[in-house]
Amino acid sequence: MKKIETEIKGVYIIESDCYGDHRGWFMETYNQAKFHELGIDTVFVQDNMSYSAQKGTLRGLHYQREPYSQAKLVRCTRGKVVDVAVDIRKGSPTYGKWVSCELSAENKRMFYLPRGMAHGFLTLSDEVEFQYKCDNLYNKESEGSIRYDDRTIGIDWGSLLEGIEPVLSQKDKDAPSLEECNGNFVYEE
Repeated sequence: MKKIETEIKGVYIIESDCYGDHRGWFMETYNQAKFHELGIDTVFVQDNMSYSAQKGTLRGLHYQREPYSQAKLVRCTRGKVVDVAVDIRKGSPTYGKWVSCELSAENKRMFYLPRGMAHGFLTLSDEVEFQYKCDNLYNKESEGSIRYDDRTIGIDWGSLLEGIEPVLSQKDKDAPSLEECNGNFVYEE
């Protein structure tokens, strides 16, 4: 298992060893001891899965406020997405910055996001299945969102959308800007 650092402290791309033969393949997607060796001591308590039928579906940018914030380990098990993490920890040297990673059934990569990140993804294919491991239970009253096209953040979805309008939920269409978001995260070194 390998951890690849990103420009945002605590956000990592995870690559796991995959063993294949004439029958197919096998890989560990999570091993607490190996994650500990990588410096990730998150204890996961909830698994989620989403399905998106069509290319261009955009989910996010979502987060949960403290004390219900969630660290996440995400992966795409069918199809292909570009996954995005935005640092919304006030006082962080990378506050408002974003990083992305392509996740697909083919590349088998995972993306680890610590607490204090807004998260979203754009489907790059039809028929996408996306899995999340979370270290805290979902709490509806604590959910928050930020506009996917917030100018302050400046995520470059353009080339990925190839001139099409993204497929959005009403909640994501109505999301506030980063400036207006009600996140309550504080950066800790």
